[in-house]
Amino acid sequence: MAGPLAGKRILIVEDEYFIASDLTNAMTDEDASIIGPTGDIAEATRLIAEEAPDAVILDVNLNQNSAYPLATDLQKRDIPYIFLTGYDASYLPAEFSSVPVVAKPFAMQAVIDAVGRIIGPPPL
Repeated sequence: MAGPLAGKRILIVEDEYFIASDLTNAMTDEDASIIGPTGDIAEATRLIAEEAPDAVILDVNLNQNSAYPLATDLQKRDIPYIFLTGYDASYLPAEFSSVPVVAKPFAMQAVIDAVGRIIGPPPL
């Protein structure tokens, strides 16, 4: 039986190479199709427009830049996403209070579960 990520297109926006690599491997193990990874906001914006991901894993800080403009774009496009951050969720702006947050350091299963929840159950 396929899991909720099977066949889903997941964009990984993370600027730390080893974390991006680990996320890519974990999502691939869940039979997801990976877009990226990228740690660049402009590249992520292009990939969102061109590749139409089913969900996005978004680091809050990308090379010392806030990812909030990218998150706003995702909301406008109705693309579900989760935040990865080393900050407490209470530091997020109010407009992102409903976005799932996985705190760094994280257990990979927590990320898999969070992405599965925002995508929804697999088709029967």
